[in-house]
Amino acid sequence: MVRTVLPLVVGESGTKQILPATNEIIWGTVAFVLLLLVLARAGVFKAIQKALAERTERIQGEMDRAAQERKEADQLLERYRQQLAEARAEANRIVEEAKAAADQARRDLLAKAEAEANRVVSRAQEEIQAERNRVLAELRGETASLALGLAGRVIGETLDDDRHRRLVDRYIEELTPRGEG
Repeated sequence: MVRTVLPLVVGESGTKQILPATNEIIWGTVAFVLLLLVLARAGVFKAIQKALAERTERIQGEMDRAAQERKEADQLLERYRQQLAEARAEANRIVEEAKAAADQARRDLLAKAEAEANRVVSRAQEEIQAERNRVLAELRGETASLALGLAGRVIGETLDDDRHRRLVDRYIEELTPRGEG
């Protein structure tokens, strides 16, 4: 039975092909065309076209939205990059200002330390000069007393104290070089 419905045809290449009967091809074609006409009359093709158009529009809309969102994301990324660059520049500026402030503070401290050292040296020199003057005055007094005592012994008489001091002071002034006290 299968053989009568589906005759085997041997082709030129020697392979077997199965072909439907001619009447089946005709009736199948007619049925297919009628089906297409019924579907066309029922508006199925229009509905399919409408659905495809809607789907195309929806997909296009989604692609447009995606492109817009990508553009916004790129703009946002660029804004973030710009803000990051500004933040880095601000950080560098703050670091430079801090370095400048530290250098200025160091210079100020050095200047204060130098001024303090100069004041200490100046005070020390004044104290040294005052001590030197005191020692010289003490030395003059001692020298005068020793000289008076010696002169009194040598002369054998005592001179009054005022006269002795004037004599010793004049002698010391003659002996003292001109740059000292």
